[in-house]
Amino acid sequence: LLQSETASLDSEHDSERVLKGKPLSEHDHLDDLDHEYDHEAFLGDEAHDFDDLSPEESQRRLGEIVNKIDADSSGFVSVEELQKWIKFTQSRYISEDTEKQWVVHKSEDKETINWSEYRQGVYGFLDEEDMGQEEEGFSYKKMEERDYRRWNLADVDNDGELSEQEFSTFLHPEDADHMRDIVITETLEDIDKDGDGKINVEEYIGDMYREGEEGSEEPDWVIQERKNFNEFRDRDGDGFMDLEEVRAWIVPPDYDHSEAEAKHLVFEADEDHDNLLTKEEILEKYDIFVGSQATDFGEALTRH
Repeated sequence: LLQSETASLDSEHDSERVLKGKPLSEHDHLDDLDHEYDHEAFLGDEAHDFDDLSPEESQRRLGEIVNKIDADSSGFVSVEELQKWIKFTQSRYISEDTEKQWVVHKSEDKETINWSEYRQGVYGFLDEEDMGQEEEGFSYKKMEERDYRRWNLADVDNDGELSEQEFSTFLHPEDADHMRDIVITETLEDIDKDGDGKINVEEYIGDMYREGEEGSEEPDWVIQERKNFNEFRDRDGDGFMDLEEVRAWIVPPDYDHSEAEAKHLVFEADEDHDNLLTKEEILEKYDIFVGSQATDFGEALTRH
């Protein structure tokens, strides 16, 4: 989760901020948006297989997954067991996504990929004379430059070729310590619409909310986010978030995403407040885990 804006044009999934501020912020989870966040964190990369399931079928399959998560067969799911499951689904997605794209881009006669080979497959269309480099305000050329910058950082040994492990950090930089700075930089660049190298409050809000999409007035959560910007994000009070303030926002020190999400799920579903979840408690709040039928766990049921 907290999934990467993977190599720009080479992912089947919609772009999402790598370590998006909303789930990592101080305020409470938001109902509809966080159900979507929760089910992806909990269930991994199979959500879209479950878009059309009935609530009854969703509950049935969720029950089967709960049995898998309860590793010690105690009849209860602990925070630690949930945390392990979330980490497992995340690492599985990254591994499978890397392998899928590795096969597409790697030539058969070697075990590495260079930028020219990758670029030809992803951005080669830009070389055609009648192919525009911008589409509805989106610049393919800028995206290519951004990917090239990320590619060079992933090439740790500077040999001009990426191994499969280096390629994985290129696609998913949020999981590699040496790539963390590029995650911060790309996040700032995404939100900084006027190109001044920093984020003002309207750019910050605009990354999460479009005026009028929930009615004529701003919803309460947007009003709260404006307060969060002033109280927590803009630490020096100059009206902007700079690179270091963006870092503090999306990569808080000593923050473990999987642990925080596991604790959140237990908090939401734990009716008897024993800090453990029974299968019944999970199924009672299945919409939190499943996410309004946009679920991510279908493929898990056919796996070991």
